[in-house]
Amino acid sequence: MGGETICYERMHMNLKKLGLLGISQSVDAYLESSVAEELSFVETLGRLLEEEVRIRQERTYETKVKMAGFPGRKTVDSFDFGFQPSVDRRQVKDLLTLRFMSDGVNIIFLGPPGVGKTHLAVAIGMAACQAGRSVYFSSADDLVNSLVVSQSKGSYEARMRFLLRTSLLIIDELGYLPLDRQASNLLFQLISRRYEQAASIILTSNRGYGEWGGMFSDSVIASAVLDRLLHRSVTMNIRGDSYRLKDKRKAGLIPKVVVDGARRSEESQG
Repeated sequence: MGGETICYERMHMNLKKLGLLGISQSVDAYLESSVAEELSFVETLGRLLEEEVRIRQERTYETKVKMAGFPGRKTVDSFDFGFQPSVDRRQVKDLLTLRFMSDGVNIIFLGPPGVGKTHLAVAIGMAACQAGRSVYFSSADDLVNSLVVSQSKGSYEARMRFLLRTSLLIIDELGYLPLDRQASNLLFQLISRRYEQAASIILTSNRGYGEWGGMFSDSVIASAVLDRLLHRSVTMNIRGDSYRLKDKRKAGLIPKVVVDGARRSEESQG
């Protein structure tokens, strides 16, 4: 075995020991291109390091997306702004800059089912993951249940620390199920403590603010929750038909009474 071969194998071994897996996987191709393009050593090394950074960022992004618990992968590019003209494309693009997180601003998406509230929440959450921020997504029902269970098992503070530590908390579908007094108090404590540390929340709900008193067991708690959520916030009220049902509606498979009922519900939220 020649000295060059030994050096080659030692190089790969050392790259793996140092955890430079991106360079280890691509070094052969880059060495070949450096010869073909007559690159200097510094240029070749620069390209290898850029590849290592790219792979590490991609790996970190995938880990953060997995830990976030999104129900699926959504991007703004796949959102149909033409179907939902009430959504301001420029405002959404501004939210994707994540400036709202630096300012501790909350984002609240209101509107009837199927208009894209969760889609936009997930898209912004994935952009935060791309930027290296920690995100946690949960339906309001699952989130409250986890707090109730943690309280009964004596792990409430540990659960709360996790929910406070994440850079962006997404609470989906608040209002689909009523909250009893314990659940209302626990959700208030979470929102209040995130408010105190200026940590952003994205929240989606099918209920207008005027209906929140009925969602919580106590109108005083509802008022306190709204006070903290809305102090630093952006509200996007999405009006329109359900994207999921658009094809069935066009085919006449959705009864008119259902369509009219959904529209009346939407108008009451305004």
